Amino acid sequence: MLEAREARLLLAAATGFSEASVLAHPERELPAQAAAQFREFAARRARGEPIAYILGKKEFYGLPLAVSAAVLIPRPETELLVELALACAPASALDLGTGSGAIALVLKRQLPRTHIVAVEASAAALAVARRNAAALGLEVDFRQGRWFDRVPGERFDVVVSNPPYVAEGDPHLAEGDLRFEPRDALVGGPDGLDAIREIIRGAPAHLKPGGRLLLEHGLGQDAAVRSLLMEAGLEGVTTWPDLAGIARVTGGRLKC
Repeated sequence: MLEAREARLLLAAATGFSEASVLAHPERELPAQAAAQFREFAARRARGEPIAYILGKKEFYGLPLAVSAAVLIPRPETELLVELALACAPASALDLGTGSGAIALVLKRQLPRTHIVAVEASAAALAVARRNAAALGLEVDFRQGRWFDRVPGERFDVVVSNPPYVAEGDPHLAEGDLRFEPRDALVGGPDGLDAIREIIRGAPAHLKPGGRLLLEHGLGQDAAVRSLLMEAGLEGVTTWPDLAGIARVTGGRLKC
């Protein structure tokens, strides 16, 4: 059964009215086409499809973003990664596995003079990111490829990534929104750390002296990520908690 808030969102999308208008005029009769559209939306939601995919949009850090089943749904906990990157005030930044472009586009909006490169392996996801950039009027250098493959010889002040970090076989993959999101963007091998290991191995060659690598990760992975960063020779290795108190982002910097 639809929650009241979800019903209002879907009804607003089906009718073209604002959510406030839907709430203020419950007696309004729906045109047949709008009623049919709402029934379709409601049926998709009843099957568990995320609201963001049904509506084709999701707000992140104040930016309205288009989303599709080709990209992860931007989540509030990832805003911590953005805030830490912004605090570095970088002249250049690299976003690995950009998906919808959420992180790269927020960085560009907040730091318009910063050169932002965003890499994504999925052509379908990259199309979503480029569409978002065009809609927002933000210039990001999007490149299709895997991690550092498309930035040979380039170095950055900050490298950020929200990589796949869910372990294979994690029961959460069969629950909620995760059932509908792209597995390649979620699953990071047997322990969830395969992508993180690969990024950390490659990062020293792509950071400027004093440059920082910032990685989002899952619950209970912070100690392993700190160890990997120190093994790679990064300094000042630190973990930051999200608003729920969960260790969410770990980073380190290249020696000057």
